[in-house]
Amino acid sequence: MAKVNYQSIPESALLAYEGALQPDERFIIPTIKVKTVILSRAKIKNITARSYLSTCSALWAGFTDQQKQDWKDVDQHSHPHGWRTFVADQSKRIKLGIPGVATPSVYHQDMVGKLYIENPAEELKISQPHPGTYYVSRKVTGTKSQYEPVPVTEQLILPLKLDISYKSDLVSTGAGSFAKFYADVRRLYQGNNISQLLEINIPLSHAWETLTETLSEVTGEAVSYNLYLHLYKVTGTLLIDNVKATHTGSNWVRDTYCKAIEQDFTRAFYQVPKNWAPITNPTGAQFLSVYPT
Repeated sequence: MAKVNYQSIPESALLAYEGALQPDERFIIPTIKVKTVILSRAKIKNITARSYLSTCSALWAGFTDQQKQDWKDVDQHSHPHGWRTFVADQSKRIKLGIPGVATPSVYHQDMVGKLYIENPAEELKISQPHPGTYYVSRKVTGTKSQYEPVPVTEQLILPLKLDISYKSDLVSTGAGSFAKFYADVRRLYQGNNISQLLEINIPLSHAWETLTETLSEVTGEAVSYNLYLHLYKVTGTLLIDNVKATHTGSNWVRDTYCKAIEQDFTRAFYQVPKNWAPITNPTGAQFLSVYPT
């Protein structure tokens, strides 16, 4: 089979090419595949049977105006209308076999991050670095499922604001126990690299709520920061969502809505850092995204 590194398509054949073929693997060994333009009746029936949209649509149609407004109020999209948030949440419930409809919450939507510790572990620490430049995975505009690595330049300009919604069910196992979300800010002062912490102390046992802390100024110049979630001398569960680190008018946290906090990027996306990387992760400790029940 011939391998082609580059192809030039004549203008006369371009329309036919784009109508019949589409990119497949784009990075390691670039390939193309046949574009499925017309679906068979059997395939349409199969797709419809696997779709949750009809069920979600029927439930949505039965909502009162106030119920629809409640979903709109917790919609995190730039143009909120509630429907997308409801479908994302309800689809998870159907897939997991959970009956009923969720109550909209301002603290969490759809998936949440779960940090869990059981014996023999007593500590879990994960991090998300924010240097001056790095890569992220971003959906390709105009496609259904294609993503691409995109370079990002993040210039830290104070104030830096941290937010986190959480629900904690943790038990202390010894002196000095804590649960924290914090930023370790690197600042330059008189030729020295100095670390300054911006911390949110999370109660060991508490219902859903949102906590916020802000760093407005430092001595010297704030250059970059790393984010950390750290559980120490505790066992139990911490649920998190809506994790934010905001400066220069933007939230810079990757996977802020905790869709896949354990996600690792490989192959063509090897240069994209993990959403959250383990620093201390012994046997008995784990972190992942789950649907809250």
